[in-house]
Amino acid sequence: MSTVIQQSVQARMVASAPRMETLPATLRYDPSDPFTVRMAFPAPATLEGTEVAWEFSRELLAAGMDTSAGVGDVRIRPFGYDRTVLEFHAVEGVAMVHVRTSELRLFLERSLERVPTGDEHRFLDLDRGLTALLGGPC
Repeated sequence: MSTVIQQSVQARMVASAPRMETLPATLRYDPSDPFTVRMAFPAPATLEGTEVAWEFSRELLAAGMDTSAGVGDVRIRPFGYDRTVLEFHAVEGVAMVHVRTSELRLFLERSLERVPTGDEHRFLDLDRGLTALLGGPC
């Protein structure tokens, strides 16, 4: 049985203006994809007017709350005592959001209760993955 974990968080968009805009966001963890965390921003909160979602590793999220982590499209680092900065790099530019570290830790703890670090391989559906990779059933 795969129990998906979802948690709403308030993200604060970092902009050039002194005031930061608060955006709703949803963190999602699905044990059937045990290495991945998904962070989605609803359509009204995006410039495109459509939901925007980023996927990154749970390991990156855990590391980034304590020290700077990531070198690719998603980078995470602590900011002050109670915030974590998530940077999302795309061709269009960089979006930076602040999230309360306590909210991220709660989400991470819930995911670790479901799938402990080191046990991710037990939740992988290799047959389904190979079928998707090869373009359908053999």
